[in-house]
Amino acid sequence: MAQITVLSLVSFTEDQLDKLRAVSPRLEVQQWTDALFDELPEELRQRVEILYGSGEAIQEAQRFANLKWIQTHGAGVDYLLDKPVWQSNVSITSLSGIHPVPMAEHALAMMLAFRWNLRLMQRLQARVEWPQDRRQLFARPELRGSTLGIVGYGAIGRELARQTQALGMRVLATNRSGQRRPYQGYSEPGLGDPEAIIPAEIYPTPALLDMLPQCDYVVTLIPLTPATRHLFGVEAFAHMKPTAFFFNLGRGAVVDETALIDALRQGQIAGAGLDVFETEPLPPESPLWQMDARRVIISPHVVGFSLKYDERASDLFAENLRRYLAGELLLNLVERERGY
Repeated sequence: MAQITVLSLVSFTEDQLDKLRAVSPRLEVQQWTDALFDELPEELRQRVEILYGSGEAIQEAQRFANLKWIQTHGAGVDYLLDKPVWQSNVSITSLSGIHPVPMAEHALAMMLAFRWNLRLMQRLQARVEWPQDRRQLFARPELRGSTLGIVGYGAIGRELARQTQALGMRVLATNRSGQRRPYQGYSEPGLGDPEAIIPAEIYPTPALLDMLPQCDYVVTLIPLTPATRHLFGVEAFAHMKPTAFFFNLGRGAVVDETALIDALRQGQIAGAGLDVFETEPLPPESPLWQMDARRVIISPHVVGFSLKYDERASDLFAENLRRYLAGELLLNLVERERGY
């Protein structure tokens, strides 16, 4: 049978590349790290059937004459929505399902940081100060018994639910349907909430405003689509408790940053932990940089990072290569009408 040329544009190790090659002798796996289309040999451009990569390199994917499938090196595909390849017949799959552990741990770390006022502890330590009113400063509500609202109950949301349930938190969630549906994408064994049984209630996304007033913490994990752009705006923040904390770990433009800044300034919410922003890097003139660090935690779009990232990514890609050769449904196949 004819060989199938697979081109990786990321830096997998030789062991990880060998894992991909071991799927079948039919696969010719090449790696040109960070190469753009015009930097590739002409004969290779003609042969590539499967492309692995992200960012600028795969935005030119429609130029590969025989391309059948793109496996992205990340979960989000919003950067492809306005590219010619989006209108093509090329299959696109994402890495959804490899990020739950680091992202859930980061969300939990931020919740604990606010619960214990860790930024104030650091300031007091730097000033060599033992405050007289220490009980008033640090006797905050426990996570146990508090309510977490998870906006987007996919792989990451389900793992966050599993971790926070162990701490005694009540979990609410939203998804597109409001139904308790089994998880269908890629997942590592033992993670998450496969049957969606943890949340006390799951709301359809249009009913988000019904969920928000109940929540002490809100974490948004949804992809960016035309329907989710600025989902969190003036109205959403007005429905949150003034004691509640908001976290955005999904996509920056899901949040109207002007509305968020106003909500923080006016005390409509107690604080925010932000890893993604409408413009990245976050511009130096953004008021978010100047806000009290006890109320706003900024991280530079890193929550999906892990020392195990490429190992998990190559595991998923190897399984999808097996499925491709067997004619089976690929994991994390992007549905263009949904935008993810």
